[in-house]
Amino acid sequence: MRYERVKQLLNDDFTKLQDAKVILFGVGGVGSFCLDCLYRSGVTAITIVDFDEFDETNQNRQMHSEMHLGENKVESLKKHYPEITIINKRIDEEWVKEFDFSEFDLVLDAIDDRLAKLALAQKCYKKLISSFGSAKRLDPTYIKVDDIWKSHGDKFGSKIRSELKKRGFNKKYKVIFSDEQVVTKEKGSFMGVTASFGLMMCSESIKFFKK
Repeated sequence: MRYERVKQLLNDDFTKLQDAKVILFGVGGVGSFCLDCLYRSGVTAITIVDFDEFDETNQNRQMHSEMHLGENKVESLKKHYPEITIINKRIDEEWVKEFDFSEFDLVLDAIDDRLAKLALAQKCYKKLISSFGSAKRLDPTYIKVDDIWKSHGDKFGSKIRSELKKRGFNKKYKVIFSDEQVVTKEKGSFMGVTASFGLMMCSESIKFFKK
């Protein structure tokens, strides 16, 4: 049976996964591994949103990138995960504000756009899991999960918290972050960390539906 070993862990909660509707923003180094993990775990009603194409530089960290160079990401991933729904769209603040999230049980944020992340937090905090910076690091054991106000050690996360305070936002939502000191100022990335962020996001999603 396809999901038999997952069912052995979740028992009756497995039904919640099969009934869940999830929207995932960004299918790069973090999001693509989250997608793969969710799909293999029984969550198939997933909508993915991204606008990019697979580039040669993606091959060190993004799921299926080596097979689809130059191709649209969401359309390529649909070939591997046929039950998903795809939206080929650049995610920005205005799009988030206008989009209807009511049909989704869980919103997953694996994007880098600061303003879009802020809009997602303000609009979807009750059902949001957000990823902070996974690049420039080498040790996945520094990865942590906590509410937004307890996150630390990440400059990008600090900017998000600061801007949310300026906007008068004081709600809590779950974030994935690393407090490892960055090892480079360049755009370096290591799959051992980026993929671990994605797998952690998947794990937290499973916990969300077990409540």
